[in-house]
Formats: sequence, C-alpha cells, structure tokens
Amino acid sequence: MIINTHSHIYDEAFDNDREEVFQRAIEAGVEMLLLPNCDEKSIRPMMEFYEKHPDNVRVMMGLHPEEVYKEKEDKKEKLRIIEEEIPRICDARNDSSVSVDIHNPLVGIGEIGLDFYWDDTFKKEQIEVLTEQLHWAKELGLPVSLHTRNAFHEMFKVLDHEQDGRLAGVMHCFNGTYDEARTALSYGFHLGLGGVITYKNCGVKEFLADIPMERIVLETDDPYLPPVPYRGQRNEPAYIVKTAEKVAEIYGVTTEEICKITTENARKLFKI
Repeated sequence: MIINTHSHIYDEAFDNDREEVFQRAIEAGVEMLLLPNCDEKSIRPMMEFYEKHPDNVRVMMGLHPEEVYKEKEDKKEKLRIIEEEIPRICDARNDSSVSVDIHNPLVGIGEIGLDFYWDDTFKKEQIEVLTEQLHWAKELGLPVSLHTRNAFHEMFKVLDHEQDGRLAGVMHCFNGTYDEARTALSYGFHLGLGGVITYKNCGVKEFLADIPMERIVLETDDPYLPPVPYRGQRNEPAYIVKTAEKVAEIYGVTTEEICKITTENARKLFKI
C-alpha cells in the first residue's frame, strides 16, 4: 500500500475521467492521496473530491508561489480567502491548540514555496507570502509541502529565520544537489520523490542511496511530471508505482519495502 503525498487529481486535466483515474490508483495499491491546494479557485474542486472519497483522501491548504507573480495585487486577498477556509475545513480553532487526527481532512499547508524559474520580479512578494504561510503551519502544528524551483538559496535563508523546531514537511519534487538535500534534511524536512527520479538526467539518482530511507516520501504531482515510460503523457496517481520501482532499484531493496517505508514516513509526518 502506498500514500501518494502530492496529487492534483482535482485538476481540470482529469475532468473527463477523474473517477476512472482514482480507481486505477486504488487498483495499483495507492491507499491514500494527499491533495495540495494551489489557489482560492482550487479549494472547491479539491474539497468536492475529498467529500466523495473521505477514506482515501486528505487535503492541504496554501497558495502556490506561481500565483504570486501571476497576480501580484491579489496576493493578500487570495491569502485571506485561503486562511478563512482552514477552520471551516478542519473544524478547528485557528490557534496553537489545534490538533490533527485521522478524522480531520486537513493534514498540511501547501502547496507553498518559492519559484524563480521564469523570473524573480516578485521575489520579495513570494518570500512574504511563503513566510506568512509558514506561520500558519507553526500555529496549527501542520507540516508543509514546499515547492522550490531555482530558489534553494532563498528558501534556506527563509528556513534559517523561521525554523524554530515547529516546522516539518516535504521538499516537494526534490531535484537539487546532494548538499541541498543534506541542508533540507538538517531543517527536519523529508524529500519528496516523483517521476523526475526516473529521468535519465536526474542528478538525485547519483546520491539518493546516501539519504536515509526514513527521510523520503513518494509523490506524483499529477497531472505533471510523469515517470518513464509515460513521459509526454498526462501523469496520474497510479504511476507512482514506477517511481517506487526506481527508488527501490537505487537503494537495492524490493519495491514492497520502499512502499512500506515511505508510507510509514508519510503517516508519521502528516499524522494520518
């Protein structure tokens, strides 16, 4: 059984066959999908899917960094809407006494982070938005799903300031260097491994065996970044098996062992 820690199955890319995609994931051994939010518009479709499959789905709430540089002026309003939805979703008070249990659909703050791939025009604004959402995570006692693209230096500067022992989470779709991996681990984070690990030019393959298996989790980021042999196609949650197979090959263990270890890692991290 596998916990897929990052799926956007609520995305419009699945509008024509979402239930079939979900069933294929279940048949492939995926027992639970964690769905990170992207913006204020994705809350409704995400929650509608959760309500259909409450035994197999948990959600996160957050504002994706790409949404910040798309509409700079709207960032405060977007954050306000998302923050106000959090207590409605988890039926919890917005203070430090919140506790998360298996019956709570909300298990994390995400997808949040920094993305300077296209440009860094709104670097300051992205850092501000990230910092505010890290504060939410600390106040609520929730892990985070961190999107970091062309921004590890800036991300680590933020974590230097914000990590006070209360932050935990996943470096989503990790594709950094060995030094960046070790730094991420030093902050208490796990590495999220998806389809990229199956790509020929993925440098993470060269050092992954040196990373403790207790610090990795599996994900797909569907409908994006499909693993080999599905490159060029729409990714879907069931394809996580291909990632698990590649990770097992790198560590020199069985796929079943990787699935067992990463699922236990996800359970502990997200308290599910």
